[in-house]
Amino acid sequence: MSTPDGARILVVEDDPGMSRALKRNLSGHGFQVRAAGTGRSGLEEFRRWHPDTVLLDLGLPDVDGLELVHDIRATASTPIVILSVRGAEQEKVKALNLGADDYLTRPFGVDELLARIRVALRHAARPASGNAPLFEAGEVRVDLERRRLQVGGRDVHLTPTEYGLLTVFLRNADKVLTDGMLLREVWGPEYGSEAHYLHVYVARLRKKIEADPQLPRHLLTEPGVGYRFVSEPPPSSEMSAARCSKSPSG
Repeated sequence: MSTPDGARILVVEDDPGMSRALKRNLSGHGFQVRAAGTGRSGLEEFRRWHPDTVLLDLGLPDVDGLELVHDIRATASTPIVILSVRGAEQEKVKALNLGADDYLTRPFGVDELLARIRVALRHAARPASGNAPLFEAGEVRVDLERRRLQVGGRDVHLTPTEYGLLTVFLRNADKVLTDGMLLREVWGPEYGSEAHYLHVYVARLRKKIEADPQLPRHLLTEPGVGYRFVSEPPPSSEMSAARCSKSPSG
């Protein structure tokens, strides 16, 4: 996907060197970029400038970055991508549960960052009312009005629970969803800790929508966090090379 012309990126980062590097690289790829070095100045800049995406460091000098996630989510749905040295799974889950859209652990490459930003912008550009009646991703085609799934042109039967889980993924395509989010959405709040339910149904969905369930191209695991449904996966050869050393299970 090409970079949207003039998309505005707010970088909230207290490390001057990292901030300069992000501004230089993002500007070079056609983005408008502004930077803030503290949480308070970042929130002020957010309210004043209304960026299209926020890149947020959690280790800010005045407030924890998670507090800024909460403050932004109180009034706006602007995509927030966390850039942090905090690699602990509980930190990722906490940030995503508060409303962050994605989480990159340092160090990361520029290409990876650009890909995540483009996904966030694509997600934000979808109509607020949800997906169109017809959703297509590669060979996966879902008619949401008729509750009909086709994969490679053939009809595939889903149980009500499988269909409910798939529609949650489609409504949030390309966004990281934690186990807790998915469990509460599909099974209800009382199932918030029953991760085995989710893992079983994800495995069942993969068998029905993936050409190779052991090397999924759409329904990907975010280790220790949850899952992401990728609407525009890379070519299968690239996916196989990138994931050959990883286990795709639950």
